[in-house]
Amino acid sequence: MKNKLMVLSLLLLTNIGAFAQKEEIKEAQSLYGKGKIQESLTILKKIEYLIVNASDEVKSDFYFTKGNVYKELATKNIDAVTNFALASSAYQDILLYENDSRNYKYAFKANLALKEMKSTLVDGAFSDYKTGKFKESAGKSYEVYLIDKKDTLNLLNAAAASLAGKDFINGIKYYDELRKMNYTGKGTVYYATNKKTKTEETFISMSARESNIQAGFYEKPRNFSPPSKKEEVLVSLAFCYMERGDYANASKYYENDLQINPSCIDCYINLVYVKMQLKKALVDQMDLLGNSPKEMKEYDKLNAQKNELVKSTIPYLKKALTIEPKNTDVIKSLLGVYRTLDMTNEYNALKSSM
Repeated sequence: MKNKLMVLSLLLLTNIGAFAQKEEIKEAQSLYGKGKIQESLTILKKIEYLIVNASDEVKSDFYFTKGNVYKELATKNIDAVTNFALASSAYQDILLYENDSRNYKYAFKANLALKEMKSTLVDGAFSDYKTGKFKESAGKSYEVYLIDKKDTLNLLNAAAASLAGKDFINGIKYYDELRKMNYTGKGTVYYATNKKTKTEETFISMSARESNIQAGFYEKPRNFSPPSKKEEVLVSLAFCYMERGDYANASKYYENDLQINPSCIDCYINLVYVKMQLKKALVDQMDLLGNSPKEMKEYDKLNAQKNELVKSTIPYLKKALTIEPKNTDVIKSLLGVYRTLDMTNEYNALKSSM
């Protein structure tokens, strides 16, 4: 009998808890409807730990309200990137729970909200980039990518904005993600001219363009296939590593790009820069050594390594000159290398050819 009473008590407590959650969610929804966003959020945070064991219906109510609240904060530009991320996560939780339960209460609205958020973030990222807010632009572009990972252009935009803002840590993160997915950016861009404005516009698909042409709004269709972005990804990744002082990775990715484009003059020049930075590190070590026999032996060893590093730049500089024979910076660099290595004949030959 006692066991039956305990079970009954537990069921009553569970039902009371579920009822309390529903009432608190209703209160949060009411506050949200009145524009009291922070008060609504306070209630949601208070009961969030209980939701994991709630019914599917309560979970849908909770996460839809949570998504709306964070979306509203982001729309008001209150920590926009973070709050858009939280809103996106909440809406995606709705889709997850409602797909499992087959009870589609908010799925349609959640999908619409995600599309609206994506559009808002894309516009915001573009606006931030134009005004020099590169960190904010990168954050918004990356959040759009997380909402829709099929749209990889937003990941490239996040990487480019990070590079422009000299945020090399995130630049490495985003460009390396693009490298791992073997991103090329290849595809077809669909253009047509607006009859009213006489300006050319893009369409998301050929069918979208054709329907507008048939409706009489557009004319002069054309397609464009942009060149591969693979080289841009590798060069930018290498540059980010170089700016971070990670010369081993910088060298690796410049060399990788040369396998794609052997005529990348920036790759050759930057590889020379990397070698010279490594040479500088050796010189700094040499300067710290004293005059003891052991230290003099170490000095000779480091000096030989230094000369080998300098010598290894010659093929890069020569290749750069075959691409741009009149590049004065490359010529000066090669002359400096010949002088450092006492390569008098080579120095005089190059000097006389100027």
